[in-house]
Amino acid sequence: MERLRAVEESRRFGARAVPVLRPLDWLRLGWRDLMRCPLPGLTHGLAAALFGALLIAWARERFWLLAGAFSGFMLVAPVVATGLYRISRELGRGRQPTLRDALAAWRPQHGQLVIFGLLLALAGTGWVMTSAALITGFTDAPVRNPQEFLKHVMLNDRSHLFEAWLMLGGVMAAPVFASSVISMPLLLDRKIGVLTAVFTSWRVVLENPAPMALWAALIMGLTGLGMATALAGLVFVVPWLAHASWHAYKDLVEASAIAPRD
Repeated sequence: MERLRAVEESRRFGARAVPVLRPLDWLRLGWRDLMRCPLPGLTHGLAAALFGALLIAWARERFWLLAGAFSGFMLVAPVVATGLYRISRELGRGRQPTLRDALAAWRPQHGQLVIFGLLLALAGTGWVMTSAALITGFTDAPVRNPQEFLKHVMLNDRSHLFEAWLMLGGVMAAPVFASSVISMPLLLDRKIGVLTAVFTSWRVVLENPAPMALWAALIMGLTGLGMATALAGLVFVVPWLAHASWHAYKDLVEASAIAPRD
């Protein structure tokens, strides 16, 4: 019954169709927001980069675990970006927000955000454990560093482990992406439940398969670039994509029929 109510409520949101290359415009607007209010975004980006550095230090000889952890980061990225959605919303209202505004997005009364954030964290943890089990269970040698991952997983011509790893990751990531790409900014912006946000996000993806596929590729490419620069690029990439994701939501969803949160 609750699921049916959520489906019905999600129909109150209009899912707009956009051109294939519209994600490039979201990136432009996201960069503009970052430049207009850099402190909250760069603080979030620095925190993400430092977390990555701590993860590398902890899993230095466990690259089999690190590979899943970094790819799983993209599953929980919408949670990391929550405060920056609020920054973009305030900028759109003609205000000059601060870091305090970003942190206020996680006030206790925003329980739906916490619930969905926990669900994404569980999904990310599930992928990390699945990835680790796959790599450790099907390689014929230890995978302790990137060189060994390249040799024993990616370039191993005696198995198709890397292809299976990528395929399984894609199978797990696709529904999480479809469920979350619009959900977190929508939950921040409107007084709705988690299921309603998820169904709305799926409607948007099904309405715009090509633009959303491009958006997913841009997110993966820019995040990979940020990681490849010894994590330093994440300082800019994380807030850039966060602000851009807010503009994706505003472009794709007509939400005026639902009361705003505040």
